[in-house]
Amino acid sequence: MNDATRTRSEHHGQTADIAALRARLRHVYWIGGGTGAGKSTVARRIAARHGLHLYATDDVMSDHAGRCTPEDCPFLSEFRAMDMDQRWVNRSPETMLETFHWFRGEGFGLIVDDLLRLPSEPGVLVEGFRLLPHLVKPLLARPSRALWLLPTPEFRRAAIDSRGSTWAIARKTSDPEKALRNLLERDRMFTDRLHEQTKPLQLRVVEVDTTMTEDDLVRQVTQAFEL
Repeated sequence: MNDATRTRSEHHGQTADIAALRARLRHVYWIGGGTGAGKSTVARRIAARHGLHLYATDDVMSDHAGRCTPEDCPFLSEFRAMDMDQRWVNRSPETMLETFHWFRGEGFGLIVDDLLRLPSEPGVLVEGFRLLPHLVKPLLARPSRALWLLPTPEFRRAAIDSRGSTWAIARKTSDPEKALRNLLERDRMFTDRLHEQTKPLQLRVVEVDTTMTEDDLVRQVTQAFEL
């Protein structure tokens, strides 16, 4: 087999694998988005209303981090070796964005593995910021099965303030105010990146601002999913 034939064969095999995954995940609905966008709240309400199994990716982060090897998750390994100031105070928000392991897609394969182990009936609603557009897109049987909630900075701050978690990470550093500024800026840039990534992939987004109520958001997501 020459190199060209081998390349075509490998590509065909990869395409077949993705097609098989897409078929096995056709019962899955995906809600991604920025931090503080209301993903968890919306997902809980929709899952309860429509009898869907809810899979929250935040809930399995600790388990997935424990299952990631340094070879598979080098950014996670570097993150683990840092103290709190190294993570949130001493680096720029740009560096924090580029090197944060979940933003790099590390551990996404473990999400897919978990979803494949769930029964196909009832359907599954998966939510979390770890659902990166370029990783989810190839797995969609229908474009309407996924969307991303993109909060404005004002909505994000109001959301985390209402949870009482605004200072949860920052207060563990030597400079909580700087750490919080860095975190908020990193999350703002992550939301902007999601907006940039979803557009060329023709994936659905809902921009979430302070004028929207929880009911508004649930209604828009439900309609987008055609439930």
